[in-house]
Amino acid sequence: MKHLNLRMYAMVLALVCVWVIFTLLTGGTFLSTRNLSNLSRQAAVTAILAVGMTLVIVSANIDLSVGYGSGLLGAVAAIIHVWWGQPIIVTLLAVICFGILMGLMQGYLVAYQRIPAFIVTLGGFLAYRGLMLAFTKGETILLPDNWLKAIGNAYLSPLFGWGLMVAGLGISGYRFYRQRTARLQYGTEKTSLRIFLLKIVGTSALIVMFIAVMNAHKGVPFPVCILFGLAFVFHFIANHTRFGRYVYAVGGNAEAAYLSGVNVRGITLRVFATMGALMAIAGVVLTARVGSASPEAGRLLELDAIAACVIGGASLMGGRGSIFGAILGAFVMESLNNGMSMANMDASWQDIIKGVVLVAAVGFDMASRRR
Repeated sequence: MKHLNLRMYAMVLALVCVWVIFTLLTGGTFLSTRNLSNLSRQAAVTAILAVGMTLVIVSANIDLSVGYGSGLLGAVAAIIHVWWGQPIIVTLLAVICFGILMGLMQGYLVAYQRIPAFIVTLGGFLAYRGLMLAFTKGETILLPDNWLKAIGNAYLSPLFGWGLMVAGLGISGYRFYRQRTARLQYGTEKTSLRIFLLKIVGTSALIVMFIAVMNAHKGVPFPVCILFGLAFVFHFIANHTRFGRYVYAVGGNAEAAYLSGVNVRGITLRVFATMGALMAIAGVVLTARVGSASPEAGRLLELDAIAACVIGGASLMGGRGSIFGAILGAFVMESLNNGMSMANMDASWQDIIKGVVLVAAVGFDMASRRR
């Protein structure tokens, strides 16, 4: 836990450094409220995928299919709503069910047929891309200006944003208090009261600044609300439920978990089903944000999601990772994408820099494991 906390603080510092560099390179445009709002909407899709990918990686698996999978499910949403004329609620429920089914199919092959997750999801990567071309017939499907498109483009009113700020301050303060009380009760608390108060003040300041910046533009983007709603739910699942504890146990040592009575195959199946549901939500948000479903939607999103998890502290060896760390990693990755594009950096250098960042993050993780 101490390692994860240090990793989180290091990533916050890295994110600040990235923002400072791109602010200088763009003459201050990068830190404009308009761009930060757009950056948040762009990062939401990657971060939603990273939430599910965290559970997959913690369970010592990998999913290479989530990029084109989310693009495919976004196209399915557009087909059901635009071509078939189904209501939005029916569309959303159908897409999420399709996503869960896709996750169950891959999870069954990994858990019960013992096919490596890398091979299964690589096959899914290729199959989903082919299905997307077949379903869309190579055409771009435009969304009408209605509630489906609003999922990716709407903003909450500033008043509602301030309400979210109050809720966020209350939840974070309560969480810090519960953690410290539990550690004091069991004699494991090593942080002084001053450091504890600094953590609360720092976290509260970040929440207030975020809401203030979003409200200074048009309000909190709806995709960001979806993201943080999912983040709190899955943070609770990962840290305070039996399923979450079993996921970490399976990733840490599957054989020991099995001998302890954990249904390793069932946990793996549920992890991939969860990834499928989040893949569906990310696909809908992606399609709604760009206002259309195209045959190349979701391209390379799987790499950004995996990189976000690794940068945020997840270990590719399994057994370690955090939901909020992955979200922070997603914002780091999207900040790099956004900043390099605004600075008119050559596309080749953009890929090189992202690759170096990913390798450096994995190297840092391996070095910390050796220590």
